[in-house]
Amino acid sequence: MKRLILAATGLLVALAVPVHAQTIKVGATSGPHAQILEVVKANAAKDGLDIQIVEFTEYIQPNAALAAGDLQANSYQHLPFLKAQIDARGYDIVPVGKTTLFPIAVYSKRHKTLADLPVGASISIPNDPSNGARSLLLLESAGLITLKPGAGIKATPLDIVGNPKKLKIVELESPQLVHSLDDVDASAVNTNYALEAKLNPVKDSLILESPQSQYTCEIVVRRKDADQPWVKKFVAAYQSPVVKEFIQTKFNGAAVPGW
Repeated sequence: MKRLILAATGLLVALAVPVHAQTIKVGATSGPHAQILEVVKANAAKDGLDIQIVEFTEYIQPNAALAAGDLQANSYQHLPFLKAQIDARGYDIVPVGKTTLFPIAVYSKRHKTLADLPVGASISIPNDPSNGARSLLLLESAGLITLKPGAGIKATPLDIVGNPKKLKIVELESPQLVHSLDDVDASAVNTNYALEAKLNPVKDSLILESPQSQYTCEIVVRRKDADQPWVKKFVAAYQSPVVKEFIQTKFNGAAVPGW
């Protein structure tokens, strides 16, 4: 009898895991991106795709690992950041499907509104080119600065041509921006780091990026894998009603489905 029970249990386990399931490693930054991938993973398993999530605490290594073949895909970055990484490092990696918009926002522990920012206020922004430009565009949209015409997604602090409050721009590594709130008047923080610090972009920010932003994140793979069947399965598992509902419910406006 005991042998029969063990045999039956083994059969059930075998039936629960598709015999021809394909395993892929997908990189994501810890926090919201990884949380969403957990839902995607359960969804993809129904179609015979086994996703192993590899978490990172910063933005550079997921692309390096993908390009080196240590990952099959990553899911954490928007297109301007991807383009900047490809230009700087020569990666042969490509976007294959839109995922989620995490609006960047400006927060402050010292001031309640933009009008409260004093002359000479210090504002910290990400020091990577794409998110730095994104932050400057956000500050410009709020009327705090004016950028040189055409600067766009490649803007740097050197492109500031109008600065009526004489704001001091402080460039820092993205994970440090939340911690800098104790030392600066305000900081532009990506949503994944803000949520980890219990900051809600909708409720706690001084400025919030528009949902019509060009900074929707993407699933990225090596170019040679772009047409592989598993890529189509992965994108479909992500761009599904169950994942959309999770994003809308879990993040309550702090993240927006981008497909």
